[in-house]
Amino acid sequence: MSSRKQFINQISGGALALASTAFLTKPLSDSFYEDLNSFSGSALDIAKDEDFWATVQQAFTVDRSLINLNNGGVSPSPEFVQAAMKKHLDFSNQAPVYNMWRILEPRREGVRQRIARMFGVDTEEIALTRNASESLQICQLGIDLKKGDEVLTTDQDYPRMITTFQQRERREGIKLNQFSIPVPAENDDEIVSLFEQNITPKTKLILMSHIVNISGQILPVKKVVQMARKKGIPVIVDGAHAFAHFSFNQEDLDCDYYTTSLHKWLFAPHGTGMLYVKKDKIKDLWPMMAAPETMDENIRKFEEIGTHPAANFLAIGEALTFHEGIGSDRKEARLKYLNDYWIDQLIDNDRVVLHTSRNPKYACAIATVELKGIAPNDLNAALWRDYRIITTPINHHQFKGIRVTPNVYTTLEELDRFVDALKDQLKS
Repeated sequence: MSSRKQFINQISGGALALASTAFLTKPLSDSFYEDLNSFSGSALDIAKDEDFWATVQQAFTVDRSLINLNNGGVSPSPEFVQAAMKKHLDFSNQAPVYNMWRILEPRREGVRQRIARMFGVDTEEIALTRNASESLQICQLGIDLKKGDEVLTTDQDYPRMITTFQQRERREGIKLNQFSIPVPAENDDEIVSLFEQNITPKTKLILMSHIVNISGQILPVKKVVQMARKKGIPVIVDGAHAFAHFSFNQEDLDCDYYTTSLHKWLFAPHGTGMLYVKKDKIKDLWPMMAAPETMDENIRKFEEIGTHPAANFLAIGEALTFHEGIGSDRKEARLKYLNDYWIDQLIDNDRVVLHTSRNPKYACAIATVELKGIAPNDLNAALWRDYRIITTPINHHQFKGIRVTPNVYTTLEELDRFVDALKDQLKS
């Protein structure tokens, strides 16, 4: 039996090991960024430079025994983002009521400032949330509607957001109207016209996706927002899949409400999101959890959720640094290159139907592909069972297929194996 002294020595040694891991680990070596900066050329040139992306891939701890092509759901974080979160968690647990609330929590303001800078807005217009769904529901439930009022969206919007409006239908007697958009959609004016045609005198609110999660379709947010604004109708923009995926800022959208998940394309810790509300709209938007009247015009009222970890949100800072180190334009170019890489090898087959635009204005790293004669769920299951490839089955009344979302850590060899797997399925 171990003596008390031996036990104390053991836990002391463990504590020292934890400290060396959690507190002495550098966020990311200077050599990493030096390596990235040593590459020259345009974003399109860098997109094809496998040495550059091999450096980026080393920042991740992903399991290479499988091929993850469902990064649209949630993406892995780079190793140093995970280390930063662990560091903050370890520090929090030394004395949570002091360390977490009094030391770490105030540092959220630095993260808020950086996100605002990236999105091109005022710091006092950014709330840190847990995901896009929370941000969206703050808007969907926080805008006053009365019985008989109508809300408008497409039938390709995210199911959870449709469910949110359907609950308001049952509870408050509002009405949800939905309409279809082309697949793919490559005419901005047609999309704007479809939204406008479906507006009625009772339409009080519009929800639209920046990028449609089931097809990767990028929609003309700014044109729809400006059309609706002339009619006095606010537009909530679901940007769950857009932020840090391709280059844009608020000025490119001209929206009053924007929502996103940061654990997708920014690679921030899981359970982190962002809500943008234009400053003059904050007062009239109710938070999901009650806040005091003194916070009516304070963006932080949307963060009043009770006890929550500081670590997740502080580690967003490392994710922002990683994103900036790669470069938004280079990242976008690479994601488009990866998408084209696998599509080009399959598109000439008559049984392959792509439900995503090839025009880079309307798509980036998300694409949905159908193999005629193979049900999406069956194909998805076969890819995992026989090849250990992760995709997402899509079953919509307009189109069917599997959604494919590679990421910056995805190698060309992995995409070649994915292509070979689809070719095998076509033969069988």
